[in-house]
Amino acid sequence: MLPVNGTREALFAIAQACVDRSRGALVASPNPFYQIYEGAALLAGAEVRFLDLTPERGFLPAPEDLAAADWDRCQLLYLCTPGNPSGAVLSLEELAAFVDRALAHNVVLVSDECYSELYADEAKPPPGLLAAARLAGNRSYRNCLSFHSLSKRSNLPGLRSGFVAGDAALIDAFARYRTYHGCAMPPHHQQASIVAWRDETHVRENRDRYRAKFSAVLDILGQPLGLSLPPAGFYLWPETPGDDREFARRLYAEEGVTVLPGRFLGRETGAGNPGAGRVRMALVAELEDCIEAARRIAALLARSEC
Repeated sequence: MLPVNGTREALFAIAQACVDRSRGALVASPNPFYQIYEGAALLAGAEVRFLDLTPERGFLPAPEDLAAADWDRCQLLYLCTPGNPSGAVLSLEELAAFVDRALAHNVVLVSDECYSELYADEAKPPPGLLAAARLAGNRSYRNCLSFHSLSKRSNLPGLRSGFVAGDAALIDAFARYRTYHGCAMPPHHQQASIVAWRDETHVRENRDRYRAKFSAVLDILGQPLGLSLPPAGFYLWPETPGDDREFARRLYAEEGVTVLPGRFLGRETGAGNPGAGRVRMALVAELEDCIEAARRIAALLARSEC
């Protein structure tokens, strides 16, 4: 395990540490995605291949989404489970299928699990890549790295504190890279991190607060936007009536509510941009503010139907 200054830095740096640009490298990423994945791949000298996440597939990737020839070239594959922006969760068996394929092609699996402790059903926490590696018989976690952060579970995005766990050889190489690239976490951040990682009570309370916000917002927007409770995360990922950019523009101009156009989270592939026609709504404000925002969104939707 290696402590890092938040997973944004680590998710970027791992590509620089692992990708061999002399071999015509390819890095695979979900689509839509956290923009760090693409930037990391490009600056590591790799070509990026996107795996489209569609509602027909529950917004989940599968090993078959990457062509056989691309598996042969691929050096690193990013996963995000629970997903940003959908909240979709890969099952243990689905993750194990990625482990098997990655081992067969010597691909490094990078699993962004920053939302893994924010989930709807207290009895069903999302599984992680390292548990899937054990299921696949990979008890040394070869080619598997799991990334975690305090930003989401503890509402501490400004602390910049996380860790990477998994393949010991990869972590050793990553640590050597970080002696040049990274910097030590300040002692007071270390102490605060220890307190936050050791305590689960505030994390359960955080989940309860998100459940209350989801419940209140879905009471208002569930029917007009065809929404249901996502398995995990703190986002809603609804379809928009018309162009997602225009919807976001009008919502801000007319109601003072900010959402992110889905196309900005995706890239064009042969099938189009899988983020187009959707927006990402983050339920990170206080409950009362989320309710007020939902009412304003509903008001815009009502006017749009007139």
